[in-house]
Parts: sequence; structure tokens; C-alpha cells
Amino acid sequence: MTKLDVTTYVAGHRGMVGSALVRALKAAGCHDLVLRTSSQLDLRDQAAVREFMMETRPEHVYLAAAKVGGIHANNTYKADFLYDNLMMEANIIEAAREAGVKKLLFLGSSCIYPKHAAQPMTEDALLTGALEPTNEPYAIAKIAGLKLCDAYRDQHGCNFISAMPTNLYGPGDNYHPQNSHVLPALVRRFHEAKTSGAPQVVCWGTGSPRREFLHVDDLAQACLHLMVHHDQPGWVNVGTGTDVTIKELAELIASSVGYEGSIVWDTTQPDGTPRKLLDVGKINGLGWKASTTLHDGIRSVYADFQRALAEEELRS
Repeated sequence: MTKLDVTTYVAGHRGMVGSALVRALKAAGCHDLVLRTSSQLDLRDQAAVREFMMETRPEHVYLAAAKVGGIHANNTYKADFLYDNLMMEANIIEAAREAGVKKLLFLGSSCIYPKHAAQPMTEDALLTGALEPTNEPYAIAKIAGLKLCDAYRDQHGCNFISAMPTNLYGPGDNYHPQNSHVLPALVRRFHEAKTSGAPQVVCWGTGSPRREFLHVDDLAQACLHLMVHHDQPGWVNVGTGTDVTIKELAELIASSVGYEGSIVWDTTQPDGTPRKLLDVGKINGLGWKASTTLHDGIRSVYADFQRALAEEELRS
């Protein structure tokens, strides 16, 4: 059985996912963590990444570094999303092989699956149809990363595994008004509407698409579980196995924030993929299930949002 208390590098440790991994690893007794900020180590720089890996020689690597964003950001910065993510993952995976890393976990995204994949989406739905155009560059980069892990396993015998999380939220999320994901964007929008006394909040699309949301601390626990219990090729979906409409999400957030105005839907804006629900049978079969309800998760996220706002630590 894989032990967690070894020298461990978490790439992207200051992001929402990376910071959750650091919290989970420390709680699990792993304190020999190798961490670098983006200003200390540019993961797009192949030589710098190789030098770092050869010097530190971590036994485990969690590849959580990524350029991320919502529909607007993906549509606006297509080249950046494709180039930056390809370079980061390729550099880390190759350097991990050269440095003799014993196990690496690559984190992808449920957007790798086809736009019209059968629901819920199983792992074998990959590459069976066209991607959602609004996040295609990011999805292509993530597909390349998980395929790279399998290729390195096949050619070099590397124990590199991949996890595909659904839509994430939690402490340290990005609350930018345009470039954030739907849940944090709505938290900020409803909070500001409540604060200003706005009579209505305008939301994008029709509200009909269905989405699955996983608390980032649940994802971190899933990643540690996979590092201990999973050593097979391919990738593993990580989610709750349940979803809600965006309309239901907006109403839940409005209630949690305490906003009492009306919600108006701007149907001139894109909806994105009609539904994104993961089949989580594989990871459930490995002995892991999500534990945070969406209601409880949103309440805790709003409390963290208010704290970060008051302490001027809000990522936006």
C-alpha cells in the first residue's frame, strides 16, 4: 500500500485545489512538502522544472497547477489556455520521469468529455464526440495530460495516474466577475446585490443546464485515497453523482446569501454544455464517496467569501 508521508511536491499549491491538497496531506501526516510559487518556479520553463525536480527528488507529485477559468475566460484566452496548460503538464510529467518520482497524480476536468456524451458520463466516453466549443482549448490540454500519463506508464513504466473532477468550489476560489466559474461568480453577484440593495440579479443563459458540484476538500480526500489505493492506467471520475440546474443553484445561493430580490435570466448569453454529470461508480468501487452536501458547502463557501473580503484576501 502506498504511504503518504513521503517527500511530496504539490504543483499549484496556492490555487484552490492545490491548497486543499496541502491541507489534506498535512492532516494525513505528510509534512515533507516541496512547494514553489509561480514567481519562484515558472512551470512553463522546461529547464527550470527539470532542475527543480532533480534537486528536490520528490517521491510523490500532485499535478494541480493549471490555468483555469469560466466560459468567458476560456473564450477570450484560447491560446493561453491551450499553451500554458500543455507546457506545464508536459514539463512536470517528463521531469517526474527523469527524477524517478514513484507516483504522480494528474488532475484533469470533466470538460474533457464530449458535449453531448450520454449521462452520467463514464470514463470510456472520452473522445467519442465533439467537445464543448467554449472550453475546447482547456479540454484538449487536459486530454493530452491524461494521455501523457498513460503513455509514460506504457513506455517507461511510470506509476502515473489521473483523476477527473467535476465542477469544483471551496475556500480560495476565484471570484472575478467575468473570469470565474459559475458558483463563485453567483456568490459574488448575489452578495453585491444584497449589499447594494439591488432589486434584481441578472444571470447568464436560461438556467436550464444541469451541473454537478464537488467541494474541493472532498476532491482532496479523493486524491489521497487514489494515491493509496489506485495504481491502474486510465483515469477516474471524481464527483458526487448528483446534479442541479443552474436555476436551482442560483436560488440556493441567493437563499444562503440572504438575497431577497428577483432573479432574471439573460437568454442572449451562452448556456454551455446542457448537462455534465459524472458516473462515479469507479471511484465508489475503490471505497471513496463525497461527504459534503451542496447546501452545506455553499454556506461554508459564503462564510469564507465574507472572511476573505473583510481581510482583503479575495481572489478576483
